[in-house]
Amino acid sequence: MTIRDATADDAAAIAAIYAPLVTDTIVSFEEDPPSAEEMADRIAASHVWLVAEDDGEVVGYAYGARFHPRAAYRWSTEASIYLAPEARGRGTGKRLVAELLVRLKAMGFVNVFGGTSLPNPASERLLESFGFKKVAHWEHVGFKLDAWHDVSWRQLTLQEPTVPPPEPRN
Repeated sequence: MTIRDATADDAAAIAAIYAPLVTDTIVSFEEDPPSAEEMADRIAASHVWLVAEDDGEVVGYAYGARFHPRAAYRWSTEASIYLAPEARGRGTGKRLVAELLVRLKAMGFVNVFGGTSLPNPASERLLESFGFKKVAHWEHVGFKLDAWHDVSWRQLTLQEPTVPPPEPRN
């Protein structure tokens, strides 16, 4: 398995992995799967976007994106990870997250946040295994698949904040 930077050429494979998670699960609170073109735009707008490739096929991805649009939040990022069914339980998620965290730290980010719709014990365990600490629990925040769902938020400090902080690099 190879972990590498995503390109616009990966957008169709990424959209294919994500689509059933949007339509059939609460893993994503989106309701309509984005197109390959939309995914290409998201790749371009992210801080880092990685794919896991197995025998030439994209089987998962992880990215660090803007945490919040206001300028004072620019030292924080939100991490997301999604895997194709055949990649789950094989260490793919751990490899993606490990590389993502290395890259985000090198870019100068201080905090990484991960939101998890509940229930999702696999995602919670994955984040906890990297030292993410639960910092929030939002009750009944999303309505999908005929039910209300909670979301937990976890935070990992990548490096101690300094005053003044250096600008993060993209």
